[in-house]
Amino acid sequence: MSKIRARTPRIPSINHDDADPIYLTEFRTAMLARGLSVRTRNAYMTDLRLCLATTNKPLTKWDKQDVYYCLQSTQATGKNPRTIARMLASLRQFFLWQIGNEVRKDNPCEDIKNPKVQKPLPKVLSEDAVTQLLETPDGSLLGLRDKAMLEIMYACGLRVSELVNLSLEQVNMNAGWLQITGKGNKTRLIPMGEYAKNAIENYLTYSRGELLAGKTDCQAVFLTEQGGYMTRHNFWHMIKKYAKLADIKTDISPHTLRHAFATHLVNHGADLRSVQLLLGHSDLSTTQIYTHVATARLQALHGEHHPRG
Repeated sequence: MSKIRARTPRIPSINHDDADPIYLTEFRTAMLARGLSVRTRNAYMTDLRLCLATTNKPLTKWDKQDVYYCLQSTQATGKNPRTIARMLASLRQFFLWQIGNEVRKDNPCEDIKNPKVQKPLPKVLSEDAVTQLLETPDGSLLGLRDKAMLEIMYACGLRVSELVNLSLEQVNMNAGWLQITGKGNKTRLIPMGEYAKNAIENYLTYSRGELLAGKTDCQAVFLTEQGGYMTRHNFWHMIKKYAKLADIKTDISPHTLRHAFATHLVNHGADLRSVQLLLGHSDLSTTQIYTHVATARLQALHGEHHPRG
């Protein structure tokens, strides 16, 4: 960041009971009209209040120097680069809104670069831990369903939303493929592999019909006890339950098996382009994090087993 006026950084303090300036209220209303979620609107407002707390000057009067001062002040309080980058993004949106309303002609954030934010490496289960997890469900109606869901998640690297919304027409048992429509409405074909194919076949043969039992005409592959769609929340509870039963100490989430799918492929020599296509990533740079995970694993193994590690 360029030099700023010599002022003593002020530690932001926010009193959420104070009434927001009218322009912030109007901005929030505009974000609602744009269809942004409550979470996104709240994040914008939190960031802009943080910005306001660094100075007595209204945001509507800010110039580039004020933005620099705000970011440096926030950094001086120990906030991480991710928080600062998010604040800068919120300021950009606010000033763009002002420009759109012809309140101002310039965006003070236009030439200010985001701080470098290091992406955390995803937590990945070992192949042994994954096997342990997949072998935990029993042969009950729900156990067969859960086994199939876990096997498909690991074999195909699906997003949780893709898994719980999987429909019967997307499953080709004869060919052993899933046809998935992911982000950006892009379709990809993913092979299931024998373990996942057998698990889903057992579920469809012995469990799904019983769960459906004429209650609904739901076309989802995976059903609740009531015969309806599974949810992300359902799967979150399910994977937590089986991780505990399998005595897996790592804190895992529904996304953990997707990460394991990609990392284990890379560990076994799969090229990044293929992994990108299987995951449905639009940008190869998103997939490259798995090379870092594989490298980190090799470093750990070297440090643990090499006599001079």
